[in-house]
Amino acid sequence: MKATNYITITFPSCSANEGFARMAAAAFAAQLDPTLEELGDIKTAVSEAVTNAIVHAYPDTLGKIVLKGRILEGDILEFTVRDWGLGIADVEKARQPLYTTGGEERSGMGFTIMESFMDALRVTSKPGQGTKVVMRRRIVRRVGKR
Repeated sequence: MKATNYITITFPSCSANEGFARMAAAAFAAQLDPTLEELGDIKTAVSEAVTNAIVHAYPDTLGKIVLKGRILEGDILEFTVRDWGLGIADVEKARQPLYTTGGEERSGMGFTIMESFMDALRVTSKPGQGTKVVMRRRIVRRVGKR
């Protein structure tokens, strides 16, 4: 699919940047005029992906995270969150609700939340090489808008 607009943002894996990534995603998505509910879903999904990278990819060190946003034909919004951290040994197991490697303070619901708030979720990972999360959501045109 051809992109009609795109962004790429690179930032270190400090927890303070989770809020920045969330707001950057919302600002980028705003050009499609999403409803407040759609915008909230998108912000939450991006936030979960970035938080996963901060907590799980780089648990004891700072690393690089890249957030990419694209608007594809058909009003499809796509966000990619990429890290070069620890990676995930078993992606299918990691996508199961309540599974976590982050200790008892983590809920293990990150991928479940991303999947429920977006139309599509693809996770690829290799141990020692990092993880890439790609999420898509179609923004429905409102009557009389755009």
